[in-house]
Amino acid sequence: MLNRREFLYLAGAGTAGLLAGQTGGLRPLAHAAADSDFQPDVELALKATVSESPILPGRPTVVWTYRGRLLKGEAWHLADSGRSYLGPTIRVRRGQKIRIHFYNELPEESIIHWHGLHVPAEMDGHPRDVIATGQKFVYEFEVRNRAGTYWYHPHPHARTGPQVYGGLAGLFIVTDDEEQSLTLPRDAFDLPLVIQDRTFDENNGLVYLTHPMERMTGFLGNRILVNGQPRYAQKVLSRPYRLRILNGSNSRIYNLAWADGRPLTVIGTDGGLLPSPIVRPNVLLGPAERVEIWADFSGMGKGDEATLVSRELDLGPLSGMTGPGGMRGPATGGRFLPNGAPFAVVRFEISHTEKSSSRLPQQLGEFPPDDMDSAANHSAPRQFHIAMNHMRGVINNRVFEMNRVADDEVVQLGTREVWEFINRGGMPALPHPMHVHGLQFRVLGRLGSLYDGYLDEGWKDTVLLMPGERVRLMMRFEDYDGLFLYHCHNLEHEDMGMMRNYYVRAT
Repeated sequence: MLNRREFLYLAGAGTAGLLAGQTGGLRPLAHAAADSDFQPDVELALKATVSESPILPGRPTVVWTYRGRLLKGEAWHLADSGRSYLGPTIRVRRGQKIRIHFYNELPEESIIHWHGLHVPAEMDGHPRDVIATGQKFVYEFEVRNRAGTYWYHPHPHARTGPQVYGGLAGLFIVTDDEEQSLTLPRDAFDLPLVIQDRTFDENNGLVYLTHPMERMTGFLGNRILVNGQPRYAQKVLSRPYRLRILNGSNSRIYNLAWADGRPLTVIGTDGGLLPSPIVRPNVLLGPAERVEIWADFSGMGKGDEATLVSRELDLGPLSGMTGPGGMRGPATGGRFLPNGAPFAVVRFEISHTEKSSSRLPQQLGEFPPDDMDSAANHSAPRQFHIAMNHMRGVINNRVFEMNRVADDEVVQLGTREVWEFINRGGMPALPHPMHVHGLQFRVLGRLGSLYDGYLDEGWKDTVLLMPGERVRLMMRFEDYDGLFLYHCHNLEHEDMGMMRNYYVRAT
């Protein structure tokens, strides 16, 4: 267990050794001066810094956090997270030009990745663009994504896990004309929910990676936090709400459902609204995945409650489960809550009753056909085998190299391709949530499915892949050439090297 001083010391001192010998080096002022021809509609300052947050009763917890300031734009563009350690929520409209000044006041190098956003390669937050303590990076890009719930977090090589775990994450929400034309809940009835797990010591200090096995399986905490708070309860009215849910955990998989057994009404996934609502008894949410839910509390009375839970999920012996319903967690004096253990996530309390005319739209977003035959390689999908090799994560038997791509990781700008991720299973057999930078994809199909509740509909940027499964994706390489990443979003796996570059070639 780490106290505050040890947490800060190890976070800073570990960096030099982990980064020693990497190619690429630092480019500290690569984007320190803004483009004079770029005229932003919205301009922000984001500072990564060390702070304290009152998470548990007693002493505040030392966290790493983003602090934001609006330099140009309207007040709604930047919403402070209040008492939470989470970064401010950024809200923009599709088509707006954004300039963000990132200041690093952490005791180690960092950079911000705009998860799910379609931006130029030099604005994506590649780890070769990390900046040192006291330096600045200026992001400039046009928002080309459709309306949806995206997010931002650090992306330094071998340090993404501890930096995100320390508190560095925030939501990036996009709206557009299509979304605004719908009668969806807005303002106070549009609720973002960031789910994370954390472990604390007796002094309320964050505890991270105390055993080598936690690197292989992924870190699991023993407390569930929502919007940075334990035992999260949200007061609501007896009317419909829009819930935007992000799995912001390092490795935990959530099996979301309503405690009373009523189905979930899903209206959106990673890349925004679905064509029409779908109804599911449960939804699996891997790390970095998002889901949007229509939650209708109409007909409930004052004082009534509805609880969103994570149901039990058998993820195999390395999850920490000791058998059906068994666990090594707080209830039995253990240090972590196993991956797949059941627990309550959010409790909604009806504070007032009201009559609402809000009705669930049956048509949400327009989707063009995106079939496999339109891909340049439809007869021979590009394959990526995901595996653990000698306690280290590999993709096609390769680990991350800062500035290198293999011949089979080069794609042509302006084309469509089918990519196939294959989780070979084996020992250890582990889940891998696979994330591709720079674009949104469509899931064409899944083979060897072991579970119900996958969120494969709509536009995606992260797909959950269980042992023995394979999934085919339709990729569209548009607008931007350059070097992008694809990797497992189990952050411990990513930091161990289960990450690769792919290169979009313009000619």
